[in-house]
Amino acid sequence: MALAKDRAVRGLLFDRDDTLVIDVPYNADPRRVVPVPGAHRAVERARAAGLRVGVVTNQSAIAKGLATREQVDATNARVDELVGPFDVWCVCPHEAADGCSCRKPRPGMVLDAAERLGLDPAELVVVGDIGADVGAAVAAGAQGILVPTPRTRTEEVEAAGTVAGSLDEAVSLVLARVPAAQA
Repeated sequence: MALAKDRAVRGLLFDRDDTLVIDVPYNADPRRVVPVPGAHRAVERARAAGLRVGVVTNQSAIAKGLATREQVDATNARVDELVGPFDVWCVCPHEAADGCSCRKPRPGMVLDAAERLGLDPAELVVVGDIGADVGAAVAAGAQGILVPTPRTRTEEVEAAGTVAGSLDEAVSLVLARVPAAQA
């Protein structure tokens, strides 16, 4: 499936772990950040097309006491250096049991990113590797693209409206929806 043809896209939000960088569970060490192959190029293509770009990431290591917010911020800064730069970072520091409005699949981070970017959520696409990423997009009124990894569950792939085989393919789908005047 493809993105909705009647919706112009002006912003692109990415999940962090297993989407932009190789997932290191609860990573709070900038030295352990390794980009997913092609991630820098994909983000660069989006920026060159005039899209606002950002990251929306669940980081429960903070709530679990496995990392401080400062450590997670330093790790995110390294991602920004290697893959970005990004216009906005939204981080959920909570655990699933906390019941916050920001933890994906809830829409809080997507709505926050839209506001901070000065965009309507309908102008955003969220790219991620699990159903919660797509769920957050849909809950916020944005569109989602799932880029499955070996850890993505079959039912998440089946439920996703748009699935891409790679981050580069996901960005190509998005770029096809960028208004000509913007690109």
